[in-house]
Amino acid sequence: MNAPVKLPITVSQVDFSDAQMLERVEGFVREHKASLFHRPAWLKAVEVGTGQKACGFITQQMGVITGWLALTDAHSPLFGRALVSSGFGVGGGILAETQEAAQALAGAAQDHAVRNTVASVELRGAPVPNGWKAMSDKHAGFIAELAEDDEAQLLAIPRKARAEVRKGLKGGLDVRIGRSDRDLAAHYAVYSESVRNLGTPVFPKTLFKAMIEAFPDSADILTVYSGEEPISSVLSFYHEGAVMPFWGGGTFAARSLRANELMYYKLMCHARSLGMSHFDFGRSKTGSGPYNFKKNWGFEPQPLTYAHWHTPGSEPRDIDPTSEAYSRKIELWKKLPLPIANAIGPWIARGLA
Repeated sequence: MNAPVKLPITVSQVDFSDAQMLERVEGFVREHKASLFHRPAWLKAVEVGTGQKACGFITQQMGVITGWLALTDAHSPLFGRALVSSGFGVGGGILAETQEAAQALAGAAQDHAVRNTVASVELRGAPVPNGWKAMSDKHAGFIAELAEDDEAQLLAIPRKARAEVRKGLKGGLDVRIGRSDRDLAAHYAVYSESVRNLGTPVFPKTLFKAMIEAFPDSADILTVYSGEEPISSVLSFYHEGAVMPFWGGGTFAARSLRANELMYYKLMCHARSLGMSHFDFGRSKTGSGPYNFKKNWGFEPQPLTYAHWHTPGSEPRDIDPTSEAYSRKIELWKKLPLPIANAIGPWIARGLA
């Protein structure tokens, strides 16, 4: 018998001004039930919101897409330049039907990095290409099924955390959900204060607006109010049956009122009403405060595999906020007046793709 003919693989860079090509890639992502961060719509929203360029490569065989690598070309005078899959996401990486297609995409990213003086390429998801360095001990993801109704959802939360939610439920707080400019403003007011308190520069307002506009049927903002003051808020996405609370936080006032606990519980109930079956609590640094918070809510950590490659003579960028290099800067940032932090933070944070 004759051996089967192996079809040649072609690799090409995607033109993000070609709407027909982008729809083909979106279809490939849908077909493989890949992450939100693989979607060209995510990359384009990042570009609109931060100026970091959308990029990506596809493999094809006989004109049929067999692989896709979503990338953000992140360029920062403070942190250097990197190709990231995907920018401002917690997932991404190579999406391919065969090992050959995966290696071809990895090679295309490496060649692109060398040609364009990009120091490194970062993949926030498996598979790990040959010759790349993998890490599976730095971050964990947290996903759990949603319960069948509101009461069951409350009872599914472990006792100590459930007691905190009950305090929030009894606190006379108001919960509002929407996508309007008012919702965006309330979210940014809360989120910017929250990250300042953690010692982290806030992302540009334009990023959140771009995301809400890019996902008109699968993103919203849930905000908890004490009177007319927003004190907790989260911007969430809905993808492949899961709600993903992505950018959330609370003010100092939220702590005593248990508004953050109320916020996540109400989001679980809201997501189920939209037909979601799972709650994706996102990633956290292993052993960190958020990591322990999510475990206390009954979520089991699942190690996430990331990989990176750097051009000869270069070193991968360091944007890890827990790095010793940033510890003193974080403590100083916590002390900044909020207007100053909000003025200079977005310029810094747009490079943290």
